[in-house]
Amino acid sequence: MNLAEKVWPWKLLLAVILILAAAGIWGSVQRIDYEWRWYRVPQYFVYEAEDAVKTSFDGVVKEVSVSGSEATVTLESLDGEEQQVTVDGETLNVDSGDDLFEGDTIGFVYQWRMGPLLTGLWTTLWISAVSSVFGLILGLIAGLMKISKNYTVRTLAAIYVEVIRGTPLLVQIFIAYFFIGTVFNLDRNVAGIGALALFAGAYVAEIIRAGIQSISKGQMEAARSLGMSLPQAMMDVILPQAFKRILPPLSGQFISLIKDSSLVSVIAITDLTKSGREIITSTFATFEIWLVVAAMYLIVTSVLSQFVFYLERRYKVSDYR
Repeated sequence: MNLAEKVWPWKLLLAVILILAAAGIWGSVQRIDYEWRWYRVPQYFVYEAEDAVKTSFDGVVKEVSVSGSEATVTLESLDGEEQQVTVDGETLNVDSGDDLFEGDTIGFVYQWRMGPLLTGLWTTLWISAVSSVFGLILGLIAGLMKISKNYTVRTLAAIYVEVIRGTPLLVQIFIAYFFIGTVFNLDRNVAGIGALALFAGAYVAEIIRAGIQSISKGQMEAARSLGMSLPQAMMDVILPQAFKRILPPLSGQFISLIKDSSLVSVIAITDLTKSGREIITSTFATFEIWLVVAAMYLIVTSVLSQFVFYLERRYKVSDYR
């Protein structure tokens, strides 16, 4: 019996399980007395905004030129200064020779803009990225401190790791914003990024420490015997080997940080989660929005996971060359 013949029954079982799960979800949905409003969701990704074009001075309409769907209006101030504005032709509110006063509406322009879901997703991504960078730096420093032979340095790193890992992230965000942020007058974005970076750094420190200690001591001894200093041996010999081993848990930590970043919404940072809550308060489309928000988080983390798998395969291939 070849491999394909051994695998197909398990594939069939997997398909049956997935079908039953989908049927169970569908049946549960049908039992809920709820009016689904999926047609409201697309406008929260992108929408066409209507912006009013107003005069910035008192004056007169010198000329109106219509070309296609757009109208170009030439304005002349009381001082003789001219200004041209373009509006949608169907929304034009003035004609040649009309007197205008500062703040009068000439017409409207329409522009496509990102909706609150995409804006919130962007906020989530950049906060997670910045926090990951600082978390990696803190984790690397703390990880090296934990394997230091100096008692004070090693103990300080251990205290940092234990305190951060032993307290909830939500509490840390509150302390960073309401206490430390108040003392040092920190912006909420700075406080949120700082709390996430400190949180990630504690876990990264343990990952890096374990990765370094998994490398044979003979590697360090061989590097030192070749005349390398301790920092040189660590940077050129130990860390490159350790990186291959810590890549899966390290990437898992940063992927988890993207989901953990949803907690910064409690200090009024409009990330993806907070954007979803704000939409729900105005539309009452609770299930639709939360399902979309969950799907957006899933897509982001899945893409990153596939990228990490790609890196793992590349490093695995390089080991055989």
